[in-house]
Amino acid sequence: MTESRLAGLDASLVRQTLLDAAAMAAQQTMPRFRTALSVDNKLDAGFDPVTEADRQAEVVIRELIASRFPDHGIIGEEWDAKATTGRFQWIVDPIDGTRAFITGVPVWGTLIGLMVDGRAVAGLMAQPFTGETYLALPGDGQYHHAGKSIPLKTSSVTDLARAKLTATSPDIFTGSGTMPQWQAITSKVLTTRYGLDCYGYALLAAGHIDLVVEAALKDVDICPLIPLIETAGGVVTTWDGGDAEQGGNCVAAATPELHAAALKVLNAG
Repeated sequence: MTESRLAGLDASLVRQTLLDAAAMAAQQTMPRFRTALSVDNKLDAGFDPVTEADRQAEVVIRELIASRFPDHGIIGEEWDAKATTGRFQWIVDPIDGTRAFITGVPVWGTLIGLMVDGRAVAGLMAQPFTGETYLALPGDGQYHHAGKSIPLKTSSVTDLARAKLTATSPDIFTGSGTMPQWQAITSKVLTTRYGLDCYGYALLAAGHIDLVVEAALKDVDICPLIPLIETAGGVVTTWDGGDAEQGGNCVAAATPELHAAALKVLNAG
């Protein structure tokens, strides 16, 4: 199963590349975290921050991937895509949660994923400040911390009334015109937490959060996280039930039943 989904790639090399790239990125991010770092805004209207930590972390990740898989494409948050005519593309968000990074909050993470024929098959979320890594390849999802590894497994929650829900910020629903849908689903869940960025998806894969609902995501925001959730037993799609690799309005749930219930509410209007 692993070899078929990886289309013949060496699974151990893919795994080691994910881990090595995250370690190299940490050498760029950690010395800059909680420092007086210059912040640039990528938007003319609004605020989409980027720092030297984002840019340099992506550079080293891309260099490592290119050295081991020279024919593969690379899609990144901060630099132009490296095109390929082949089946393999890596997708990189060097710091998912730059707002958290620049405010000293340790819920940002480095995201790296591998797509085969446009579908996410392997992914990693690494949080170097807390020393946590969430890693998934076909059939094998693991949480690594303090020298221990624990299999990733979503919760068994099937009912919205028992679900712990998260989203990065209510602002994403205001900006995308989807606030009514967000208000509808928050009215039906047990509790709602904000501000976790990629960490929320990782916690869903580990069984602590049951539901993540977001709007207007980029491909780099979600694609590397899909294998974590699916390998752990969860479901992640767009709000219309489509593949989530390209981003957009996305929902991730711990169980198929909870996912179906969330889609019903999000599409009711």
